[in-house]
Amino acid sequence: MSASDSEAAGTLIVLEAGADAAGLRLDQWLAARLAPDLSRSRVQALIKQGAVSVGGKVVDEAKRKLTPGDQVAIDMPEPEPAEPEGEEIALDILFEDDELIVINKPAGLVVHPGAGNWTGTLVNALIHHCGDSLSGIGGVKRPGIVHRLDKETSGVMVVAKTDRAHKSLSEAFADHGRTGDLERAYDALVWGIPQRLTGTVDAPLGRHADRVRRAVVPEHRDDARHAITHFTVLERFGAEQGEFAAASLVECRLETGRTHQIRVHMAHIGHPVVGDPDYGQAFRTKSNRLPEPLKSAVKAFPRQALHARLLAFRHPATHLIMRFEAPLPRDMGELVEGFRNL
Repeated sequence: MSASDSEAAGTLIVLEAGADAAGLRLDQWLAARLAPDLSRSRVQALIKQGAVSVGGKVVDEAKRKLTPGDQVAIDMPEPEPAEPEGEEIALDILFEDDELIVINKPAGLVVHPGAGNWTGTLVNALIHHCGDSLSGIGGVKRPGIVHRLDKETSGVMVVAKTDRAHKSLSEAFADHGRTGDLERAYDALVWGIPQRLTGTVDAPLGRHADRVRRAVVPEHRDDARHAITHFTVLERFGAEQGEFAAASLVECRLETGRTHQIRVHMAHIGHPVVGDPDYGQAFRTKSNRLPEPLKSAVKAFPRQALHARLLAFRHPATHLIMRFEAPLPRDMGELVEGFRNL
């Protein structure tokens, strides 16, 4: 029985330390033996809870050294109920198995409960949908969020259902595909036409002066975080209409994953995302140069025109490469079509 199965069932795992365990820390040895089902931090939490015993005696210190022949027992607790309540919210599910679920998130759906959004979130929806198939992330029966999309950004997301999947996917997203198999691509409708068809924005991000938004900041600032976005111009619209009517459909690929990264970086190079209420305010008057009905459509568009189109990753259990694409949602597709007709 795997560790994840045991945690779901609340059963006992008994292991014997071999010769290679001599002198190793208890948490280090257990994490290695139970990988990838349990992370080292999860093992440490179980030790603190008094769920681990050696030779029949409960051990509460993760640094306790092992001796060959030690009998180590882990009394896996039942996963605790998730704090957020499950809610029946429709989901566009692209794939689901025992380890993970892939969804096409609509614009307007908040990913995780928080201030001002304690209900009606993706997490609430997943708790209801997945039910008992959630084996427990860190001992809690909840979905494992390994990456997020802004509330008004649509597109493909993967969520872990087990500790093993959560650990594997978290590592992949932390690496951002630099050395692994993770691949992400976003489609953004931006104002103007970049001078180059392909380019890279390498500019650190930190907090804006208003403490809410993000901004490009000097790299020596304490809150500066390395941020790189690669972009490719897919289509150009209205070039013959002049600078004030032009727009582009751009593919963006992240080398890092900072909050609002694409939105800030595209605005930084003078091509903010159409409809962006936070980073494209200075370009709102551009819509006045557009012909009807596009002018009205742009003014009425309620969000940033940004869509997470592609997500590919290696499955944590089968080790196969999984690849998912979601077409532009209707509202953004109609806006792009309007620019095509300029």
